[in-house]
Amino acid sequence: MLHCGLPSPDKYMLFVYNLLLYLITPFLAASLLLRSLRAPEYRKRIKERFGILPPGLHKGYIWLHSVSVGETVAAEPLVKALLTHYPHRRLLVTTMTPTGSEQVFRSFGDTVDHVYAPYDLPGSVRRFLNTTEPCIAVIMETELWPNVLRQCFERNIPTALINARLSQASANGYARAPSVSGMMMAKLGGVAAQNQVDGERFVQLGLPRERLRITGSIKFDHSISQDVMETTAILREEWQGASKRPVWIAASTHSGEDQIILEAHRLLLNDDISALLILVPRHPERFEEVYSLCAQEGMQISRRSSKEVVRSETQLVLGDTMGELAALYGACDIAFVGGSLVERGGHNPIEPAAWGLPVLVGEHTFNFQEIVEQLLAQGGAHRVYKAEDIAEQVKSILTNAQRHAEAGAANKAVVEANRGATQRQLALVRELLPE
Repeated sequence: MLHCGLPSPDKYMLFVYNLLLYLITPFLAASLLLRSLRAPEYRKRIKERFGILPPGLHKGYIWLHSVSVGETVAAEPLVKALLTHYPHRRLLVTTMTPTGSEQVFRSFGDTVDHVYAPYDLPGSVRRFLNTTEPCIAVIMETELWPNVLRQCFERNIPTALINARLSQASANGYARAPSVSGMMMAKLGGVAAQNQVDGERFVQLGLPRERLRITGSIKFDHSISQDVMETTAILREEWQGASKRPVWIAASTHSGEDQIILEAHRLLLNDDISALLILVPRHPERFEEVYSLCAQEGMQISRRSSKEVVRSETQLVLGDTMGELAALYGACDIAFVGGSLVERGGHNPIEPAAWGLPVLVGEHTFNFQEIVEQLLAQGGAHRVYKAEDIAEQVKSILTNAQRHAEAGAANKAVVEANRGATQRQLALVRELLPE
């Protein structure tokens, strides 16, 4: 199970790591079953998570791993570039969540293959690699797994960490096991970091500096498709209505944030700001919970999944569908980006910024710290901490056309200035996998 060439501390720590993984495996299975009570898709295709894959897969894949929806959406420009530059190769995109799996099919259709990624158990990884025999492993953002990296290294499969980010908290966590972290850094063929600060954290963990590239984030390279623009135009006309009422969105919210958002919306309504709120929870298993919370507020609610017509008396739309967030952003006037009022690190503010929307974020934005700081510095984003702050900012922006236009233009300018990461990250892949 252990690679005999590893130094003694590495062998010991990897042995401990694998032992712990085997001990918690029953709990991993139980966790899948528990999650399936709210999201039934979690009980399907469990064998794939242990490296037992369906028949009919190819060999020699370009393997790209993205954890869930956000990483899969982020990978779209790179996947398209890989399909163009390696037409003779088949792409395999893996995820860890059912929502990520659904996003793969929405984004790429049958142009790629998809299975769940294996748990980082030695046997599971071995079965996965035996079946797929990838020619390269391209890993999105922060998914570092010791057995995956070790076995890829032993099989001469180059690995690239793409669009990489590493918060200080995550770096501190890796640093608690320096021998394992150092082993993983040594086996990475290259890291394309989003910014210099994150890149230096990888070097401090043991990544050879010559393998580091600072490329920016490919999330800036997304383009808005014609289909999305057409959907947006329809939604905007329906939601604004004849009165051209303003529309604001709270997107990718987590437990603990929805009540704050609803309180802020109530303050706006009480202040005669007849805005429509679009509330989009991050996880589909929370849709019913959030709907119940909205119903308790006594507001006039429409559920996006019901395809109900949004009428002038509707005060809130629950965004309980998947794959529509880009279009929903485009139909709104201002956006709050969730995961930032609670300690989740915040979600991607680039999508609303690309639409030219003023952006509100909470205090916890370490997942996108540099990007948020750029938006804040240019005046297109604003921090909020409680319901009163949100209501005040939304009212101020919606009632001041000049401020709204300047904030939106500033955000668009930041997005445009940061484009080009896809080609820089593709260059790293091409270094590791010549055509």
